[in-house]
Amino acid sequence: MPELPEVETTVRGLRPVLQGRRLVRVEPRRADLRRAIPADLRQRMTGARVVGLRRRAKYGLIDTDRGDTLVFHLGMSGRWRVDPEEIGTHDHLLIETEEGRRLALNDPRRFGSLDLLPTDAVEDFPAFRALGPEPLGPEMTADYLARRLDGRIAPIKLLLLDQRVVAGLGNIYVCEALNLSRINPRKPGGAVSRPALARLVAAIPQVLEAAIEAGGSTLRDYARPDGELGYFSKQFRVYGREEQPCPFDGGTILRQVDGGRSTWWCPKCQR
Repeated sequence: MPELPEVETTVRGLRPVLQGRRLVRVEPRRADLRRAIPADLRQRMTGARVVGLRRRAKYGLIDTDRGDTLVFHLGMSGRWRVDPEEIGTHDHLLIETEEGRRLALNDPRRFGSLDLLPTDAVEDFPAFRALGPEPLGPEMTADYLARRLDGRIAPIKLLLLDQRVVAGLGNIYVCEALNLSRINPRKPGGAVSRPALARLVAAIPQVLEAAIEAGGSTLRDYARPDGELGYFSKQFRVYGREEQPCPFDGGTILRQVDGGRSTWWCPKCQR
C-alpha cells in the first residue's frame, strides 16, 4: 500500500499539472472504487480551478475555487498517470485541464477511494477526525510522544502504527525509524526512555524525507505520477532484509510477525 512518502510524492507530482489550472473535463468511468464515487463529482468539479494540493496522513487533497476538496486514497495499487497516451481499463477517473494536460487515476484492485467534501469541513471527514499529528509537523515532539505513550504496555511499533497517535506512518517507515533510533520494536511504549524518544522523533522525519526525496518505495505496483519508480527501497536499513547485516553494528536482522504485520529489526542494537 502506498504510504506517506508515496502520497507526498504523488501530490508534489500533481502540483505542476494542476495548481492554478481550470478543469475542463472530469469524468468518473465507474460508479465506485472501494466505496461509491460521489454521483455529483463531474458536475461539481468540471469548470472549477484548482487552488491547492496537499496531503493529510495517507490521503491526497485537491482544493478548488468552488469551496470543494477532492480527497483521494490510493488503496493498494492506485496511482495517477500524467498525460497517458491511451486510457486503459483500470483508469477510473479522467481529468483534463484547460491547457490540454490529462490525468488518469489508475487503480487495478479498486481499493482506493474518492470523496468530494466542502473544503471548510475537511477536518470533519470521518477518516480525519481522530488522526494524530503529522510526523513531519511541529507537533511531533518527544514531549508529545511521552504524553501519548505514558502507561501504555502495547509494543512501541504497534503504537506508532496507530493513526490516532501519529498520522500517516506505515509499516515500512516505522521499521526503518525504530532501527535508526535503536529502539526494540517490541518494547512497551510506556517504557521507552525520553532520550530514546528524542532519537525517535529525529529519526522519523529523517527516514520520511529521505524516502520522499527518493520518490517513495517501489513495492508491487507503486510508481510516481510521471511513471518513474521510487527507489527508496534501495536504501532500506532493515525492511525486507532478514538475515542480512544491520548497518549499525553488523548484527543479524530478524523478522517477526506482530499484529499481523512483519517487523524487521536488529536485536543487537535495538534494545
